[in-house]
Amino acid sequence: MPLNPDLADFLELANQNSQPKMEQQGADLARESYDTSTVFLDGECEALYQNYTFTSSDQSNLTIRCFKPEPLAAGSPSSAVLFLHGGGYVLGGLDSHASLCASMAEQANCAVFSLDYRKAPEHKFPTAFNDTQDAYHWLLANADILNIDINKIAVAGDSVGGSLATALCIDLKGADEPQPIMQVLLYPCTSAHQNSDSHKRFSRGYLLEQDTLQWMFTQYLRDENDRNNWRFAPLEHQDLSGLPPAWIGLAEYDPLVDEGVAYNSRLEEAGIATELTIYSGMLHDFARFSNLVDETAVVRSDIAKALIKAFCRP
Repeated sequence: MPLNPDLADFLELANQNSQPKMEQQGADLARESYDTSTVFLDGECEALYQNYTFTSSDQSNLTIRCFKPEPLAAGSPSSAVLFLHGGGYVLGGLDSHASLCASMAEQANCAVFSLDYRKAPEHKFPTAFNDTQDAYHWLLANADILNIDINKIAVAGDSVGGSLATALCIDLKGADEPQPIMQVLLYPCTSAHQNSDSHKRFSRGYLLEQDTLQWMFTQYLRDENDRNNWRFAPLEHQDLSGLPPAWIGLAEYDPLVDEGVAYNSRLEEAGIATELTIYSGMLHDFARFSNLVDETAVVRSDIAKALIKAFCRP
């Protein structure tokens, strides 16, 4: 299917922009640009939320934001989602993905906890992964206070947030700890090296460009050896059996689409139940494009349906 015409128009404007690329701006300016674009792409999120602060395993203070539909506030323990945002380990945060998280909470009738993990280059690999571990354990330890059901916690993420989500599941399996009931992966980064056919086809001009992606990864990784660590590249893990069921949503015109398909195939080969959807005509990050395309509402609805189905399993 051709690229969605509204996205084609958006790309034309973006590609004509004389503003320096993110890799030329540096982390601070790139973050400002990303946050500014969020308002244009996804609007202002007006949903109510509550921020919590907890102490990480290395004694740092981390913030996690809870979106919870009002009827759940005083009811019986609710289902919950730990959400990990994208942004190449450098960009993004609680506000950039607020609309997506609020939509997930409302449509799936659950509590969504969005983690503000520490970002690069200030915090190198594996800090974001360690923060994810700590957040999951914090949810389990504080389930009574948070009024959530520890048997109905899913993990979700987009882009590198999807990498963190599935790496968390791999880690918990290896430690023989309780797993999430489901992993929701939106166009996850799963490969050590970005050399697939889709990376070559969409290396420039399709929003997430190869130079920008490599700049982000260079900010996060300590050295090239980290690329082969499954905490960064889940496809590097040799045994994916025993992981939770997965819902995987990909975009047709995304350089990451091939590695998303490859990860889905590895899960299926390991006997993991998966549901894979490739959204035609879409770009990377389209789940945050509510002001641009109708497919944003579609993918959010699909995620909610998958979560509801998982939460209803005995």
